[in-house]
Amino acid sequence: MTSAAPLLDDEVAYPGAGSEARVLVLACGAIAREVLAVIELNGWTQVDVRCLPAKLHSRPERIPAAVDAKLTELAGRYERVFVAYADCGTGGAHCYGFLAGNDAWDAMHEDEPATFYLTDFLARHFEALVVRGLALDRHPQLLPMMFGNYRRLVYLAQTDDAALDRRAEDAAAYLGLAYERRRTGYGDLRPSLERFVAEPARA
Repeated sequence: MTSAAPLLDDEVAYPGAGSEARVLVLACGAIAREVLAVIELNGWTQVDVRCLPAKLHSRPERIPAAVDAKLTELAGRYERVFVAYADCGTGGAHCYGFLAGNDAWDAMHEDEPATFYLTDFLARHFEALVVRGLALDRHPQLLPMMFGNYRRLVYLAQTDDAALDRRAEDAAAYLGLAYERRRTGYGDLRPSLERFVAEPARA
């Protein structure tokens, strides 16, 4: 198992070290590193990981169809499948809540609704997803229109990475927002995966 993560446009498979892996994690490419880290922390060799393109994170309306298509393609290959997706942007459980803990994220949002959030993934790809993705590099006049009502940027850090800290701070400065960092680790992802993998296979 490698700790590398897919590029934004890539769909990538990470085969487990076991030759007869019967558990699959079908994950959002935006949390590929985190899923692989949890697998490595547990020393699992019986788990395969497939990640759909991370760019879907910016087009949440396309996620359900992409997940359904992949599940149909892989039907019958695994005893159990864990779908590692939040309901990003469509009114359900958000990935920020999944990583920070839903109660903690609700409290942060209640404290200051005008908050723009970054995770490790979003800090790493801020330039591609936000600056170029929203055409702010070509049309800087759009920045106050899109972010003028935000007040702060909160970086929900999964790891302690000085380079990512600097990127998150630079993102806050670029957007003209107050900066705050909160160390979340892997949040609810780790216990959720551990419970799922520990479950006995159903007859």
